[in-house]
Amino acid sequence: MSDVTFTAPDLTTFTGLDELGLEVTGQWLEPERAVLACRVVEPDEWCRRCGCQGIPRDTVTRRLAHEPFGWRPTTLLVTIRRYRCTGCGHVWRQDTTKAAAPRAKISRSGLRWALVGLVCQHLSMARIAEGLAVSWNTANDAVLAEGRQQLIDDPHRLDGVRVVGVDEHCWRHTRRGDKFVTVIIDLTPVRDGTGAARLLDMIDGRSKQAFKTWLADRDQAWRDAIEVVAMDGFSGFKTATTEELPDATTVMDPFHVVRLAGEALDQCRRRVQQRLHGRRGRKNDPLYRARRTLHTGADLLTDRQQTRLEALFAGDEHVEVEATWGIYQRMIAAYREPDRAKGRVLMQQLIDSISAGVPGALTEVISLGRTLKKRAEDVLAYFAWPGTSNGPTEALNGRLEHLRGLALGFRNLTHYIARALLETGGFRPRLHPGL
Repeated sequence: MSDVTFTAPDLTTFTGLDELGLEVTGQWLEPERAVLACRVVEPDEWCRRCGCQGIPRDTVTRRLAHEPFGWRPTTLLVTIRRYRCTGCGHVWRQDTTKAAAPRAKISRSGLRWALVGLVCQHLSMARIAEGLAVSWNTANDAVLAEGRQQLIDDPHRLDGVRVVGVDEHCWRHTRRGDKFVTVIIDLTPVRDGTGAARLLDMIDGRSKQAFKTWLADRDQAWRDAIEVVAMDGFSGFKTATTEELPDATTVMDPFHVVRLAGEALDQCRRRVQQRLHGRRGRKNDPLYRARRTLHTGADLLTDRQQTRLEALFAGDEHVEVEATWGIYQRMIAAYREPDRAKGRVLMQQLIDSISAGVPGALTEVISLGRTLKKRAEDVLAYFAWPGTSNGPTEALNGRLEHLRGLALGFRNLTHYIARALLETGGFRPRLHPGL
């Protein structure tokens, strides 16, 4: 710092108004706000109708919310000169489109600050409106319109997508209306190791027709480029993919496959609990105390957990739970096998073993076997496409849950979809290269 040459302060450059075609002529500072008086730099004195030179007539003032400094709301009072043509008599005012859109109440720098805050810093709309010193509706309408124009409606947003994930998402917890939407995720960066998953779109409803219609609306070249579609066990997504993307490979991701086995284990535990005690589990019941330990991988069990399971399976009254637990552990072992080829063999053996010849008492295993046999091709496809999983889709669902909590809930689905796309659409590098 000893060699730095300081120059005279330039408030116009400091506040970024030179980019807006404005120049600061005065300031008024208070602890709660700042007001900057500005003028338009370009004279704009030539008539737009006949081309004759105009003469100054009067001035008008335009008020714009600007990017806050130190979270102090900043307002621009822009003095705009009006001219009257000496030829045709037409009256016009100086062009301020560099500073703000026509009829806008927020400057372009203020909109950029708000959009970065919304997308990159995950600020609430209320906090953005407070920083700009405008109403919530003004901030919301302006920011969403800017985000849609600059980011969501980008024609190249869907370019390069080769791996797609599809899942349902509950966007509101009310009794009125449809609560679920279908979310479509780009998993290409995850499989290539180049970045995080991003939200491509969100569709009202969760059905085969909803996903099929969305795929049909894409151009043929885009559909031909899709190699893999990761999904849960919902057959509607499978059918829609088969009909619209016949060359793509469908993968039932490990998260949902293991969850099916985990649900079978829980159902078996509850059934045995009811049969032995005639009631739900209580904190001192062995089966209830071991409910979480049963879902822990065998290679991750602590000595205390191992002892608890040995005590649980010591007698014959819990033999059905022990058998179902064994199926669950075999599934986990297949997915955790470092050798993909060996893991596929283990999974194939597991599916074959529970698809036929299972004792009638193991009703949950029989139901699981029917499901896995029906979707065996999709389950085994995971081992041929390593890294293809709906896990990132579930992670994005978690971020959407955070968004809904941040906004204290949503009522308008269109508004929610726009906010969700900005929140999880992978727009960060384009908004600010340094972030």
